[in-house]
Amino acid sequence: MRVTVVGAGVVGTMHAWHAVERGHEVVQIEREAEARGASLRNFGQIWVSGRAGGAELEAALRARELWEDIGRRVPAVGFRANGSLTPVRGPLELAVAEAAVARDDAAARGHKLLTPGEARALNPALRGEFTAALYCERDAAVEPRTAQLALREELLKSPRYTFLPGREVREVTGPGTVRDDHGDLHRADAVVLCTGAWLGGLVRELAGPELPVRRVRLQMMQTEPLGEPLTTSVADADSFRYYPAYASPALDALDAGLPQAPTAAAHRMQLLMVQRADGSLTIGDTHEYEHPFAFDTLEDPYDHLAGVVESLLGRPLPRIRRRWAGVYAQCTDPARVVHRQRVADGVWLVTGPGGRGMTCSPAIAETTADALGW
Repeated sequence: MRVTVVGAGVVGTMHAWHAVERGHEVVQIEREAEARGASLRNFGQIWVSGRAGGAELEAALRARELWEDIGRRVPAVGFRANGSLTPVRGPLELAVAEAAVARDDAAARGHKLLTPGEARALNPALRGEFTAALYCERDAAVEPRTAQLALREELLKSPRYTFLPGREVREVTGPGTVRDDHGDLHRADAVVLCTGAWLGGLVRELAGPELPVRRVRLQMMQTEPLGEPLTTSVADADSFRYYPAYASPALDALDAGLPQAPTAAAHRMQLLMVQRADGSLTIGDTHEYEHPFAFDTLEDPYDHLAGVVESLLGRPLPRIRRRWAGVYAQCTDPARVVHRQRVADGVWLVTGPGGRGMTCSPAIAETTADALGW
């Protein structure tokens, strides 16, 4: 079987990976020299802890298994089973963590409630004051800026894989056939469009204007090296407000009794923090839904995040090395892990994983491969 994958972000690359693994010939086309979208502009988290019970959690757990296997084969993706800690303060935040630990699927996530001493034994860098910490053993991380490059280097070892950068697919000319902006035709048994947040042009022509996917903009930053290990990923209790696993009467009581800080509420913020391989910290993030998106980044959210991080670490934050904004595509129905649609004969669109993209991409691609009989 011949497969054409359009898009070289993590979702597209995982589709190419599964197709090559199953013995097929793959051509992967990318309009940039390399992917530059949300697949690189994220935390690199394999985030199991906050996923909705049911299909989303199942996809995240399966993806976690696949990432670990890929990490053994391709060490340069930087996979590490680092887990996560969410420190909580006061009875309202503590009650949400207790409700999470009481869920029927808590064991599958590896959820445990730790005392401050237990949390610091696991992650000594957390010297700030907190009441307890929610631990998720199944959370993990990879290196987002280099993981796709490492996967591609491995794919290029196969004679069945071809990477064509700097080409934009403009037209579907027939069953399983696309034309790029160089005028070349690419014929295959299946075409998978994994175009990320690029939802205009050909995608709109094929899928129609009512595509149930929206674009979301975020702001993030990265520091200089911390100078000590941050042994787990770290979240703050505002993350409870944005992940479906934490929905409960306790969360309702938190929202009513302890609203978010004004800056956090205005920018729909949570703290997520991961240490990179070089010791630096990736920190975020905001969520912007209203179009048109701002073209600049705002300082107030960064100031808020820095304050939250410093209160948890009990020390000043290292100098900020870089700041950026990114845009991802998210299904408008929060219960859907991804939007998968046959848009032409032999052509499928796979988009809209939202913030789940880095976590769930191996399982999303595996499901596509199974559905299309690869």
